[in-house]
Amino acid sequence: MLQKILNYLSPQNFKNDTLSGLTVAMALVPEAIAFAFVAKVDPMVGLYAAFIVSLITGVLSGRPGMISGATGALAVVMVSLVVQHGVQYLFAAVVLMGILQIGAGLLKLGKLAKMIPHPVMLGFVNGLAIVIFLAQIPQFQTATPEGHWGWLQGSWLPSNLLLPMLVLVTFTMLIIHFLPRLTKAVPSSLVAIGVIALAVQLLNLDTPVVADMLKGENLKASLPPFALPGVPFTMETLKIIFPYSVILAAVGLIESLMTLALLNDMTETPGNRNKECLAQGTANVVTGFFGGMGGCAMIGQSMINIQSGGKGRWSGIVAGAALLLLILFASPLLAQIPLAALVGVMFMVVIGTFEWSSFRVARRIPFSDAFIIVLVSSVTVFTDLATAVLLGIVVSALVFSWKKSHHINIQSWIDDEGSKHYDVSGYLFFASVQDFLDAFTVQQDPDEVFVHFKYSRVMDHSGLEAVHMLTEKYLKYNKSLHLSHLSQECLNLVARAEGVITVSIQTKASAREKVTGKLRLNP
Repeated sequence: MLQKILNYLSPQNFKNDTLSGLTVAMALVPEAIAFAFVAKVDPMVGLYAAFIVSLITGVLSGRPGMISGATGALAVVMVSLVVQHGVQYLFAAVVLMGILQIGAGLLKLGKLAKMIPHPVMLGFVNGLAIVIFLAQIPQFQTATPEGHWGWLQGSWLPSNLLLPMLVLVTFTMLIIHFLPRLTKAVPSSLVAIGVIALAVQLLNLDTPVVADMLKGENLKASLPPFALPGVPFTMETLKIIFPYSVILAAVGLIESLMTLALLNDMTETPGNRNKECLAQGTANVVTGFFGGMGGCAMIGQSMINIQSGGKGRWSGIVAGAALLLLILFASPLLAQIPLAALVGVMFMVVIGTFEWSSFRVARRIPFSDAFIIVLVSSVTVFTDLATAVLLGIVVSALVFSWKKSHHINIQSWIDDEGSKHYDVSGYLFFASVQDFLDAFTVQQDPDEVFVHFKYSRVMDHSGLEAVHMLTEKYLKYNKSLHLSHLSQECLNLVARAEGVITVSIQTKASAREKVTGKLRLNP
């Protein structure tokens, strides 16, 4: 049993997973604190969520090597709930969010992620890279005594902090970029953080550190206590938290599943979407009961992990466990990590995340695809991930329907007996119905008409209704219509539609009488 557990945790990559997990743990700290401030909750609520979600998803995740924790995409949804009703309602909403995500996993809804088109994926990646970049900008700013925010310079500060910050960020990025050319024995990000932290201490440099983000608060060296959310268990509470939980669950799963797909492409290994839904849900249920703000997959930290050599589950487990140990035993040391080192790491993540090839291929792909990439990127930056992805999918579906609607083609010819034949090719569905109907010259056609669907497919109810309308038109002029080569899928649709759609035909034998019957299917 122990050996199975060890194999499951990927011990063959033990050293790289361990070192990479330590790197990620430090990168989780400022993100968790920052997102806690965004959500208007105590910094410990973000840190608790970061280590619990990372730890549990590390064990249960459907994508080894993927890192989860507190994220900004969820924080922006939470803030109004916290402001209006308090943090205890947030904990209840996080628990319900997890339950909904578990339900999505049990219903195998993870497969819906396959419907996300590639342009939407590129837009998501580019938009998220921009969001990560913009999230680092506040680290270069500080508040004046009057409460105004400005760059790290000015008379209210003992010295100009902007230049040292930029220099340290640059050196961090240079270490991360060039160290792998010398050795890959240790993650370059971890080395960069250590070197910059040591340099700041030895040279006594005046530069912002993690403690400056706490705004005078101290990190509490304690384990999160288990407690039921302090809310009344009534329908009124459910009405309050349910809308938030639905949005949080959707945003969390979309970000997690898209990050999973991205890492699948990077590592050329498969991930399990439904298993990831279950893992995210379990992590959030537990987090809600232990005073955390919930979380989902983090593309930035996941990229750090993969680029640092962390490919197994052990890296996520180490990241969560190391963060917990840092909180419990190294809070003062943790608070002294220079923000410049962490910002430099995240800037390298931005460079590695952004799909620079999208500029190169912009002129080679259809205009609609290029538009969708820009649209999703922009909406991701200015609103939220879920809105951007859903909008991208809708626009992609509309573009696809528009293109396919023009691909239906109908050729007609007269046989030796004077009967007219229509050969239909393409898809008959809601967007192509009008072009289909316009191709028939009912009044001018002979009494015997054949429509062949050998190279066509009737895709939906609108297509069936179009066939019904066509038969009604020929019936009106006492003409006989025969349909042939309908696909099995169409036959199934006809069978299901029986009683809903009545297909009328006029046979040659009763040309003088209007006879209503079922659809005649010729082989």
